[in-house]
Amino acid sequence: MNNPRFRNLFIWILIGIALTAIFLGVRGSGSSGNELKLSELAQQIISGTPRISAITVAQNEVRVTYAGSNRPPAISRKDPSMPLPEQLISLGVPKELVAQLPIEYVQPNDITPFFSILLSLLPIILIAGFFFLMLRQAQGSNNQAISFGKSRARMFTGDRPTVTFDDVAGADEAKEELREIVEFLKEPDKFIQLGARIPKGVLLIGSPGTGKTLLAKAVAGEAGVPFFSISGSEFVEMFVGVGASRVRDLFDQAKRHSPCIIFIDEIDAVGRHRGAGLGGSHDEREQTLNQILVEMDGFDTDTNVIVLAATNRPDILDPALMRPGRFDRRVVLDRPDVKGREAILRVHSRGKPLAADVDLAVLSRTTPGFVGADLENLMNEAAILAARKNKKTISMRDCEEAIYRVILGPERKSRVISEEQKRLVAYHEAGHAIVGHFLPNCDPIRKITIVPRGVSGGSVLSVPEDDMGPETRARIKDAIAQALGGRAAEAIVFGEVTTGAGGGNSSDLAIVTRYARAMVTRFGMSDRLGPMIFGQKEEMVFLGREIAEQRDYSEAVAEIIDEEVKKIVDEAYQRALNVITEHREELERVAQRLIEVETIDYEEFLQLVGEPSASGRRKRPEMLPKPVEKPAAQREQREQRDDLPPRMGTAASPA
Repeated sequence: MNNPRFRNLFIWILIGIALTAIFLGVRGSGSSGNELKLSELAQQIISGTPRISAITVAQNEVRVTYAGSNRPPAISRKDPSMPLPEQLISLGVPKELVAQLPIEYVQPNDITPFFSILLSLLPIILIAGFFFLMLRQAQGSNNQAISFGKSRARMFTGDRPTVTFDDVAGADEAKEELREIVEFLKEPDKFIQLGARIPKGVLLIGSPGTGKTLLAKAVAGEAGVPFFSISGSEFVEMFVGVGASRVRDLFDQAKRHSPCIIFIDEIDAVGRHRGAGLGGSHDEREQTLNQILVEMDGFDTDTNVIVLAATNRPDILDPALMRPGRFDRRVVLDRPDVKGREAILRVHSRGKPLAADVDLAVLSRTTPGFVGADLENLMNEAAILAARKNKKTISMRDCEEAIYRVILGPERKSRVISEEQKRLVAYHEAGHAIVGHFLPNCDPIRKITIVPRGVSGGSVLSVPEDDMGPETRARIKDAIAQALGGRAAEAIVFGEVTTGAGGGNSSDLAIVTRYARAMVTRFGMSDRLGPMIFGQKEEMVFLGREIAEQRDYSEAVAEIIDEEVKKIVDEAYQRALNVITEHREELERVAQRLIEVETIDYEEFLQLVGEPSASGRRKRPEMLPKPVEKPAAQREQREQRDDLPPRMGTAASPA
């Protein structure tokens, strides 16, 4: 009866019974209004009016039908021990008239008594059904009230694992750390003999998309012990005390199934610094966190329960949660390197028919900064593109196009621009490419296009030759100059500048200003101010984001900072102007070719401008035989393009 379908069916059955009983009652009441006494029937037979056409006898019931009348048959009752003719004779009807009567004897209808009994029992049935439904409703409400403070964790037994460590790639160190946890649960005696204790908790730290939740699923599949999974936000409700109650219930369940693992995803939802909530010291999140702290390392902790948690904001977690004895281990999942990306691509290419020209090693080198979620999306987009073209296999070209779609978005082929706008965009993007090509510390240009894609009107794409570590001052200065290359080309060719380099937070000028100021205030790259950091970032822990910068320097220092930032930008802009002036012919060739074909790849670009001759220029990577494109900017570049004027393109931002 807990199933709503059966409960509704029961209600409809009761309604049908009630309607049937009402119908029968109406019929019965209508019939009883036309009841005829047997003495009256005898008088009608003697007088001959009204004329009778038929008499039907069924036990003690007599139905009389009159000739030429549309009214229903009259019903009379007789003595069941005496036949109808004898009873009529006793009432004074002559035998001759009785012998002429059209009497017909029929068998009694068995259905009528059943409905009579049902009609008499109907009130009892309806009342019993009503009280039954009310009782079930009350029980359901009580169960909901009782289970409100129960844990909503899902338990997995591990009998049929869906994800194992073989499905996780690019995080070898993290897998080794977690393999020890799994081994401890499977063979605890090996560790106990040496006096080792089981870790209380393991905190998975990493950027979004690095595979924290996937790694937790792999632990569930490998451990072979009960695995409780819950999100941090599922503890918190609008009622105070519910979160703490759910924490207690969760750990009680875990203790009953120990040894086991509890996984709390996005623990920062309840693990933020105490005292930072808007509700004061009695904030619901704080009560939930207090209960977690007690359960993990309180008085009653002699159990084989391991807490596994994941977060991408470890800086906002409460210090009491991070101390040894609660989360003993912190497993950091970095962005994968080139070998890790290749392994991840191999995992996500399983079950996908790849063409012979697909080289996952090349794809891994052309996707620096990509995390596991990005690479999974890349292979999925490539499969979608191949299916759209009715192909049976996924080609390398599909994978390359998928990279652009993941970073910049799809091409906007339907957008029509004028020839003058097309010429402006072509020279703007050619300026970025020329400056980036001839400066010694910029990444090799892989693709130049003036085809609108996503929110960008055009772009210059390049690929780092390796996974970059700390940036040098010379490299940042060259990257700033490259970002100003489009504006420099506009100034030289057209004698004026456009809004192509300006706009919102993602524009060339915003990127230039941000990096120049960071060089002075964050990286200590100013000769005049020296290796110092100026300004402290203020964050609101409850919101989890930066809200302001506290100035810890004087107005005189602020003036020097502005002068140094302007000096860096002016020098970079002058370098961009010098490169454009020196290589004006190459600029014209690239711009004219862009106007003709709209897109230029690496090989064609080299044919137009030649190899760079600047001293100190990085060598062209020999391991990239084809123009496999990837923007030098990381994913932040795409996220920072929102305010860019749609008819103008952008260069690769400093990476």
